[in-house]
Amino acid sequence: MIPEAREVHLSRKDRKVLEACCRSPVTLQRDLKRARIVLLAADGRSTRLIAKEVGVQPRIVSLWRHRYADHGLEGLQDKPRPGKQPIYTKTTDKRILKLLDKPPPQGFARWTGPLLAEALGDVDVQYVWRFLRSHKIDLVARKSWCESNDPNFTAKAADVVGLYVAPPAKAIVLCVDEKPSIQALERAQGYLKLPSGRALTGQSHDYKRHGTTTLFAALEVATGKIIATHSKRRRRVEFLDFMNSVTAAFPNRKLHVILDNLNTHKKNEDWLKAHPNVQFHFTPTSAPWLNQVEVWFSILQGQSLSGTSFTSLKQLQEHIDAYVNAYNDRAEPFVWTKKKVRQRRFKGRRITQL
Repeated sequence: MIPEAREVHLSRKDRKVLEACCRSPVTLQRDLKRARIVLLAADGRSTRLIAKEVGVQPRIVSLWRHRYADHGLEGLQDKPRPGKQPIYTKTTDKRILKLLDKPPPQGFARWTGPLLAEALGDVDVQYVWRFLRSHKIDLVARKSWCESNDPNFTAKAADVVGLYVAPPAKAIVLCVDEKPSIQALERAQGYLKLPSGRALTGQSHDYKRHGTTTLFAALEVATGKIIATHSKRRRRVEFLDFMNSVTAAFPNRKLHVILDNLNTHKKNEDWLKAHPNVQFHFTPTSAPWLNQVEVWFSILQGQSLSGTSFTSLKQLQEHIDAYVNAYNDRAEPFVWTKKKVRQRRFKGRRITQL
């Protein structure tokens, strides 16, 4: 049964709006029909005649006549609909985060999306992945760090950085350390051509050992040049022998030597008394990154040692010596850019010590 027709009285302003809506080529069909219904109703047409002319059911005409009469132009807009209730809520999100704080199932190294979904029981794995992505939680990537617990961290760091930024006048600043147990591995390697036609370098998994060498290196901070020698071991004897060769390379010069906290670097007072022009400076505990020669060791590994093959220990040593000579020909000093070095604990991290 069609409700009793409501009288529709249009203001001049509303009529202009509805007529403009009917003339516009971008008006949605639903809005066009509602505007025509109201305009025809204002002209005194009956509900059935309007329904026939507009092409809708009479009950639709009655609906929009009542809506305009009660609410004006706002009544012609769709009311907000509740929609489907979400399956997962903030409670689900809290459950996922709480589960991540717990250790993974026995035998597993870390949580994965399927493991989380299985442990939750009623949460789809796709939602777990979406939640992790939205919160930028990466279950695979790993970061490592080392916090120094040296009570004199600030003083030691300032001492070392001060030598980089403002070295003493007429003095040589050297960074000294060892790269132990460099292996002379013999591998089958060369260029491989794939069935697709692409060529790339490769090496076999099988290898033959030909011994190891320990590389002692001193980096001159002002020039970036390297002094290096090989040794079978890295004891105090070998370290002091290397320091003798370093002092011989800079006769009658004041030397400031930056070292890490390796035991062989310390308790060398007798040697220092015999060499009063040499002063040792030690990086803080668990902070070897302050020693610039560590940067050079990384360059050596990437540019000279990775992906190479050696048939003897002598070949390895000659290979490193050739690289050192080539590096010194184009050596440039490292530029210290970090303005502040402070001892600060990690904050806002949920770290569980097991």
